[in-house]
Amino acid sequence: MSRVDTELALIASRFQLEGAVQSISPYGDGHINDTYLITTDQRRYILQRMNTDVFPDTKSLMRNIELVTGFLKSQGKETLDIIRSNDGATYLEDSAGAWRVYAFIEHTISYNLVPNASVFRDAGAAFGDFQNELARFDASQLTETIAHFHDTPHRFADFKAAVQKDELGRAASCKPEIDFYYAHADVYPIIMDGLKDGSLPLRVTHNDTKLNNILMDATTHKARAIIDLDTIMPGSMLFDFGDSIRFGASTALEDECDLDKVHFSTELFRAYTEGFVGELRQSITAREAQLLPLGAKMMTLECGMRFLADYLSGDTYFATDYPEHNLVRCHTQIKLVQEMEASEGRMDAIVEAVMESGSAETAENAKGDAL
Repeated sequence: MSRVDTELALIASRFQLEGAVQSISPYGDGHINDTYLITTDQRRYILQRMNTDVFPDTKSLMRNIELVTGFLKSQGKETLDIIRSNDGATYLEDSAGAWRVYAFIEHTISYNLVPNASVFRDAGAAFGDFQNELARFDASQLTETIAHFHDTPHRFADFKAAVQKDELGRAASCKPEIDFYYAHADVYPIIMDGLKDGSLPLRVTHNDTKLNNILMDATTHKARAIIDLDTIMPGSMLFDFGDSIRFGASTALEDECDLDKVHFSTELFRAYTEGFVGELRQSITAREAQLLPLGAKMMTLECGMRFLADYLSGDTYFATDYPEHNLVRCHTQIKLVQEMEASEGRMDAIVEAVMESGSAETAENAKGDAL
């Protein structure tokens, strides 16, 4: 093994793994944590060095995950399986950082781009079902792992501070992008105000519902497990719905340089809405349904704003591969927002049709039950 491999092997040896370690290699394309695939002569595992700058309260973070995965397992759901350290802890710390290990969930795949509407519909159903399950979980047990994570007005305040500080002198070259986010300031408080006044219910939410956080069965392509539970916190269902649409209803990756390839698909929006609302039909409120399109727009605005703020601040949060990476990401999000705004009437009509089809189905079922 190389020096790095040897260091990782030493970390791995401190967890309760089955078999002798054969290899450890980088895995995945996440922005935040460092992730490795461990292969032993018996099975595979995921090793992660957690980003303690983003998640400074590692103890509370892992307690959240332990509570949620334990609850989901008690409901018969497939979920992340924490592998404990040799002393029985859910993670360990050393001079290089904080480390955890999960069992690798075999015979699964994930998608960075939606391959077809059917898969995206199933993804919507998976996250809807995830929220249904956690509706029975006591959210008061959870700690807020990142303060103000989807508090868009707070994110906007951070954005304005980054523009004002202009740490690397990049703001002058980003004036159109900066102006775009200032021009949308009136919509940023809507969801948070709804949570505060009670017009939107507080729910346990995943808060990072990108398509690649669902593991699909490699044969059936049906959802099996929701992963990346670091941001499990109380919030609005609009956060989860909106971030899924931001990521999944785009025709390109979020760092696509050619904006001619970046489009918002109303058909993928329809497919996800059918799956998500189909699972949550008994609990979704009229106000939540009305604001589903806004949730998609809000999460796209918020994410693009964060990419641009990070670019202005020297790329200290999101992992980047080249100097303009975060600016490129910002551009894709702006393009998506623009196309969402052009499609607002269509999005509203889709939600209304999905809600009405459910009402008709409910009425028909009730009629059948009465016969």
